[in-house]
Amino acid sequence: MTGRLAARDVTLAYGDRTVSEGLALDVPDGRFTAVIGTNACGKSTLLRAFARQLSPASGRVELDGRDVAGYRPKPFAREVGFLPQGLVAPENMLVRQLVARGRYPHQTLLSAWSREDERAVSAAMDAAGVAALADRPVESLSGGQRQRAWIAMVLAQETSYLLLDEPTTFLDITHQYQLLTLLARLRDEGRTVVAVLHDINQACRFADHLVAMRDGRVVAAGAPGDIVDADLVKEVFDLSCIVVPDPLTATPMIVPKP
Repeated sequence: MTGRLAARDVTLAYGDRTVSEGLALDVPDGRFTAVIGTNACGKSTLLRAFARQLSPASGRVELDGRDVAGYRPKPFAREVGFLPQGLVAPENMLVRQLVARGRYPHQTLLSAWSREDERAVSAAMDAAGVAALADRPVESLSGGQRQRAWIAMVLAQETSYLLLDEPTTFLDITHQYQLLTLLARLRDEGRTVVAVLHDINQACRFADHLVAMRDGRVVAAGAPGDIVDADLVKEVFDLSCIVVPDPLTATPMIVPKP
């Protein structure tokens, strides 16, 4: 399976610590890919490489066959939106102002704020469920509300690719499912979504493509129904389980053994 965004024989490292070596992965276009695995297995590092936030020690990350390092920042940011973990907004910034930052890649020295920018910001706040918080300072929000504000900022970017590192962090169960439903809808509308998720059952229900990682390598990649079984869960998570059909979606559902 090939896609416009891909890692080609990539080695990823932080200084002398190598996280992944010889990694090869294509992101399928128009799909919702969930990256799963234990903590520190290389999921976030892979996403940072796709987003140009981490340069490979060797190999290359490509967009349309071109090394992403060769793109200028704004053209790349009009194609690829990235939500990392642990973002902190400047003091006294309103939610509306934060979300408006997602329009930065579309601005030029000669262009003023436009109706299209305003439409994109309003639509993003509505989609993320923060329209009613538009005039609140970001620092006054709860953790879950802040996370939704950051998600709105990335949505306002209106990119072909959405890369989200643990986007359900701080969200209660209702907002987790609302967000995942939104990401699935964006996929259905033609966007390509890649999200690091911790809940394998949510990943199987909402994503149509999984990448399972362990120790910096891809153990398996494919449709949830094709790759998820008890052996894979044991190899990736060291968890003994049975796999049964989800009663609502018939996608794989993991039930840990006592």
